[in-house]
Amino acid sequence: MSGRAGPFDRVVCGDARATLDALPAESVHLAITSPPYNLGIPYRDYADDRAPAEYRRWLKGVWASLHRVLVPGGRFVLNVAPTSIKDFRPLHHELSTDLRDLGYIMRTEIIWYKQTMGRRTAWGSWRSPSNPHIIPSWEYVLVFSKGQWQLPGDRAAIDITPQEFERFSDGFWKIPPERQRRGHPAPFPEALIERLVKFYSYRENVVLDMFGGTGTVAAVARRLGRHYLHIDSSPEYCRQAAERIRAATPPARVRVPPPPDDGSAVTTGPG
Repeated sequence: MSGRAGPFDRVVCGDARATLDALPAESVHLAITSPPYNLGIPYRDYADDRAPAEYRRWLKGVWASLHRVLVPGGRFVLNVAPTSIKDFRPLHHELSTDLRDLGYIMRTEIIWYKQTMGRRTAWGSWRSPSNPHIIPSWEYVLVFSKGQWQLPGDRAAIDITPQEFERFSDGFWKIPPERQRRGHPAPFPEALIERLVKFYSYRENVVLDMFGGTGTVAAVARRLGRHYLHIDSSPEYCRQAAERIRAATPPARVRVPPPPDDGSAVTTGPG
């Protein structure tokens, strides 16, 4: 399999950029992640309160390291939420600008509608144009590729159905948020990752999440017959991710090695 050489099918507890820098060039087909939002969210083992300019510099360094390890045509899917109401910053525009500056091709943006309106109190000026508030009930899913639009692959390794392809190609994705937090403040719903993995990769491709949290991307990738690499700086999140990945069963016809049953499922990475 092209791009298979390298330390994949494992959980790495360490720094995202340092771990990416240790990977072979052109070895990853699809990266999916949602970085810390820099809003003071209580992640484990990470201070989510960098100065805005420092935050963008830090992420741009991670994006540069990722670009090296993506195969030609490899995809990067970045989930970014609207930042706030009062101090709104168009973070999705800022990060897409940084990625395009690094040479990424911006392919599209998907609107992930989370159906989270429910009971609310932040109306601003109720029934008045004085100062009404828009509540963000959506998140952006930004899609990029490296160097070219096409990702080469074996047609026999395609697992998306015609009905799924038609449905997923509509850029408005109505998917409820994840309710099972597993100790993480902002986990992905598995349905979102399933769509992205099937739409943007082939079976036995390598799927990476460099801010992996409790392992949604890696577990879904394994269950769908992809190789995976999970990176996170929190030992607790990495342990939870390893448990989820062990419980994910790939299709019998796909060659994805089983995770080890002992503690070697989690390794300590650079940083």
